[in-house]
Amino acid sequence: MLGSDEPGNNAVRSANNFWHSGIDEGMNRREIGLGLGLSDGRPCIDKLASPSRSQPVSRTTPNPTPDNGSMPESSPNSPSSTGASSLTAWAFLTPALILLAISVLIPALLALVMAFSRTGLDLGEPLQFVGAANLQRLVADPMLRRVMVTTFLYLIGIVPPIVLGSLALAVLVNRPLPGMALFRGAFYTPVLVSLVVAAIAFRWLYAENGLINGWLGALLGPIFTPIGFLTLPGLALPAVMLVTLWKGLGYYMVIFLAGLQGIPAELYEAASLDGSHGWRRHLDITLPLMRPYVALVAVIAAIGATKVFEEVFLMTQGGPADATRTVVYYVYDLAFSELDISYACTVGLALFVLVLLLSLLRSVVSGDRPVG
Repeated sequence: MLGSDEPGNNAVRSANNFWHSGIDEGMNRREIGLGLGLSDGRPCIDKLASPSRSQPVSRTTPNPTPDNGSMPESSPNSPSSTGASSLTAWAFLTPALILLAISVLIPALLALVMAFSRTGLDLGEPLQFVGAANLQRLVADPMLRRVMVTTFLYLIGIVPPIVLGSLALAVLVNRPLPGMALFRGAFYTPVLVSLVVAAIAFRWLYAENGLINGWLGALLGPIFTPIGFLTLPGLALPAVMLVTLWKGLGYYMVIFLAGLQGIPAELYEAASLDGSHGWRRHLDITLPLMRPYVALVAVIAAIGATKVFEEVFLMTQGGPADATRTVVYYVYDLAFSELDISYACTVGLALFVLVLLLSLLRSVVSGDRPVG
């Protein structure tokens, strides 16, 4: 046993002798150890026995290629990773873009082409290019001027009440009172009701033997004569407007409610210290800070009023005596009743320009100015 350990003992003894001699000569302990391939200046028999073993890789040294031959993983910000993410995004967007092109973009381009053409009763006939003839007819059309006035009256009758009413509802339900969440849900419920259901329900309410006339007859007695809300030209348009108001108040209330909850309570406390109480503080604090929301709701409501169709179609069919015929319903009549497709596309193009201007106004109001 002693004989077999003699070479190892000699190696250890030689290393120790060299170590002490280095100290005696004033050499640095750590430099001697590192020079011999030792760790922290201490004897390491393993390193002496196998001097060919490689040193650990420095942290600043780039990672070598894995032993299996595969390339290192790419960084999330590398071009290859970015390209893969873009391909994934386009893969998800492609089906929606195809449907959008088939249902919106292609029909819009065809309508633009047909606005400068003439079509007959047979839609299979080739289009005849007529230039600006349809535009000249558009300018001289008396019915178009009438439906534009009706649409403008509809817009004027809808936008102010829906802005003021929804803002008042938002202020009302923004108070921290018990059961206020129930009132918020109740005011928002009409938004969830189908417009078809709402129009049929209001048509039954407006009927001469409907609920409203029944209440008035019970209140006024035999002297009461049933009112034709949908058959009198002076009442038909306001009656249709009421359906739009009933459907839209809850929707715009939520928009105003989001703005109100973003106003710091400290502002109202400061206004109270300055002597502003009750509704006066809403004039001093709420309205100035809610001005961007008011403008946004007004523009959205104006766009909706300009494109109104379902209420008119389901309740009055444009009557009585064209009193409720709007621009969109006029386009519907031209295309599907008179089969004047090309001129209907021209009127639709004019409506598109009008809605585009309102949409640009909406973008300026909501996008270029900070809200709140």
